[in-house]
Amino acid sequence: MAIKHTVTERFLNYVKIDTQSDPNSPTCPSTEKQKDLGRLLVKELQEMGIKDAHMDENGYVYATIESNTTKKVPVICFCSHMDTSPDSSGTNVNPQLHTKYDGRDIQLKNDKTQVIRVSEHPSLLKQIGNDIITTDGTTLLGADNKAGVAEIMDAANHLMANPQIKHGTIKILFTPDEEIGRGADKADLKKLGADFGYTIDGEELGHIENETFSADGVTITIHGVSTHPGFAKNKMESAIKIASEIVAALPKDTMSPESTEKKEPFVHPVSISGGIEKTVLQFIIRAFDDESLKTQEDFLKALVTKVIAGYPKSTFGFEVKEQYRNMRKVLDKNPEIVSYALEAIKRAGVEPVLSSIRGGTDGSRFSYMGLPCPNIFAGEHAFHSKLEWVSVQDMEKAVETIVNLAMIWEENSK
Repeated sequence: MAIKHTVTERFLNYVKIDTQSDPNSPTCPSTEKQKDLGRLLVKELQEMGIKDAHMDENGYVYATIESNTTKKVPVICFCSHMDTSPDSSGTNVNPQLHTKYDGRDIQLKNDKTQVIRVSEHPSLLKQIGNDIITTDGTTLLGADNKAGVAEIMDAANHLMANPQIKHGTIKILFTPDEEIGRGADKADLKKLGADFGYTIDGEELGHIENETFSADGVTITIHGVSTHPGFAKNKMESAIKIASEIVAALPKDTMSPESTEKKEPFVHPVSISGGIEKTVLQFIIRAFDDESLKTQEDFLKALVTKVIAGYPKSTFGFEVKEQYRNMRKVLDKNPEIVSYALEAIKRAGVEPVLSSIRGGTDGSRFSYMGLPCPNIFAGEHAFHSKLEWVSVQDMEKAVETIVNLAMIWEENSK
């Protein structure tokens, strides 16, 4: 497919705009600076001729590429998120282009301690001769998910410039706050009006993910007994120490992110805060099926109950909050969503790989909100870190996949 690509230029521009989300902010978007990218995307979409492109008050960008066929084609949506992770700085991103990568470790320019080692990133060996974009070592890159944003924009540009390519109505959605689990919170799917969707937020070239973790958050509140430390013997029961004992009692070799892989579930403490009288523990629980999720939560509650039994004056609260569910249950009801994506990847000259993701995407939430939505590769690697990188050629293949998908839906409609 002959595409005059704009994806690299767009990507290099987008990553320079700081769009980090903030989990401690109650607003939507959680940071106003995310709207800086949103405004630019709206401007560029309108310049392509997409007249309805706009950003709403919550920072969501909507746009429609109108159908140019007489066939009745389901409305499909392509979605990526604009925010970057709070885990590493996204301010003053200085992307570096390494042309014709030679297969060696990449030492980053402005922090020599940051090295992308082939031994730790074996996917680099598939990129020899390609062009690699990295950070300068002082920030994250933002390929998660500005690679996906740039790819959708390049595909939209190609479709608008080539009306001979037949397709149905295509919706574009760019979301804020995905990295803090709120990307779908205020998306107006009724206004969007799509039947099916695809998030462009995956990693390895050729991969499509039709399965994610199911996810819950657990808040454990320890109510201890506080007294003056000078007169605390046989009286004080420190909530801090109780919480610490709970964390220390977690299995060392199983049930944690650092000791599991593939489809193994985990229980993961993510924060601890408070004082002697009251301490709050936050956990995330992940599993690929709801039964295993419940098993992990029951295990955690039993562990807390056992620890707290040693502190007769103390009590605890145990609150479970659903975060998202494995999207496969929804996608299996409409198998063509995934099969067409596999065909689109093949047409791009890439061997497709159907896989599961040990995480979640906006598509996990959207699938249960009525928009079945698997996840397609964007080419991003080592995300949430200063070692983040992406291949120009992989991004271009993602663009081809998006265009192919639009064509395949039209071809298979009547």
